[in-house]
Amino acid sequence: MMLRDKIAIVTGAASGLGAASARAMAREGAVLMLADIDAEGGAALAAEIKTAGGAAEFCRTDVSDEDAVAEMVRQTVARFGGLDIAYNSAGIEGVAGLVHELDMADVKRTLDVLIGGTYHAMKYEIRAMLESAGGAIVNASSTWGLNASPGRSPYIAGKHAIGGLTKSAALEHAAGNIRINAIAPGPIMTPMLLRDWKGDAEKAAAGVPMQRVGRPEEVAEAVVWLCSDKASFITGHILPIDGGMLVEVG
Repeated sequence: MMLRDKIAIVTGAASGLGAASARAMAREGAVLMLADIDAEGGAALAAEIKTAGGAAEFCRTDVSDEDAVAEMVRQTVARFGGLDIAYNSAGIEGVAGLVHELDMADVKRTLDVLIGGTYHAMKYEIRAMLESAGGAIVNASSTWGLNASPGRSPYIAGKHAIGGLTKSAALEHAAGNIRINAIAPGPIMTPMLLRDWKGDAEKAAAGVPMQRVGRPEEVAEAVVWLCSDKASFITGHILPIDGGMLVEVG
């Protein structure tokens, strides 16, 4: 098991990529604190993992609320004795529209979750990891955090910012045995993708050289690997998981 007895936090754990990664971490032996604003979904996943023989607890957390994130990390350390790894997956697709037409309250909400939520999580996760022998953090960026598309500027700006936060924090803690990386998924079969594409996943696959959307489990395997000792010399990296989208020109 790649993560045997590692104490882990997964934000955005109630569904999508967070849930798939939590299941994969549990399979690899991690002890999990699941965090999400969706209490019903998060508690159900914790129960599922326990039924399968794993270890998981749930803490309802709005990542845009710094105090809530601090409490989530505090509960993790108190319950399990420390923190070794974290996957900061919580996010929203945010408001769509042209830059000059968007209401700034909607923009701010998107950025509060994407940028603020990731910043809050890293702030308290790093503090916990500094109290132990180090750790590994994976943040959720996107192919839209490495490129752009019209009409989704708040989401795209937020995901670009997560890349910058990842790289800066990775350099700050490289000598302290805390590795910090990010993943940049392309279209993956999640509830968010189905909302975005109005249920038409085939349309989302049209721009993918592999001619399909990805599976959440494919992203989860990359998250597990980046959190494991098998990626022990990798930090400050943003890993595209996109079926070849970003290497194609035109």
